[in-house]
Amino acid sequence: MLTVLRTNWWALAIRGVLAVMFGVLAFIWPGLTMTVLVLLFGVYAIADGILAIAAAVSKSERATRWWALLIQGVLGIMAGLLTFVWPGITALFLLYLIAFWAIFTGAFQIAAAIRLRKELTGEWLMALGGAASVVFGVLLLLFPGAGALAVVWWIGAYAIVFGVLLLALAFSLRRWSREYTLRERTA
Repeated sequence: MLTVLRTNWWALAIRGVLAVMFGVLAFIWPGLTMTVLVLLFGVYAIADGILAIAAAVSKSERATRWWALLIQGVLGIMAGLLTFVWPGITALFLLYLIAFWAIFTGAFQIAAAIRLRKELTGEWLMALGGAASVVFGVLLLLFPGAGALAVVWWIGAYAIVFGVLLLALAFSLRRWSREYTLRERTA
């Protein structure tokens, strides 16, 4: 898993940028209709899933725990595709779909951070991002009747926080990878 993350830090950075962009758009256009929100979420979830699968598959021969990223990617793509298959989805169903997606992907990130805690500095960023996902999902489950504007802001805030944490983790992995490569060359 560490090899996958270390060599694919750029995929985490792209995921972080996409999340921040999605979050900012949610705040800029707070009056989005639920249909547009469904489409934006669908695009984001599919892109996030594809990047997670790419990171998992690219180093799967050498990494032993690549499957967690693969499952996260498949769940993201499935969540995104469901939003396009049923564009007339109700706000409540969309909230539950997003909530469970956030909880499952957050749990996988927390598990990965726990496994990497002795091998990587900055793993707490991954755990914090996972915790943010879980908290966001639970909040959506607890308050499904919130107004559309509040939902857009919750989703936007979550995406920005999650994206910033992914970017911080990506650059931490990049720095660690460079230090690791220098140590290998001098050894």
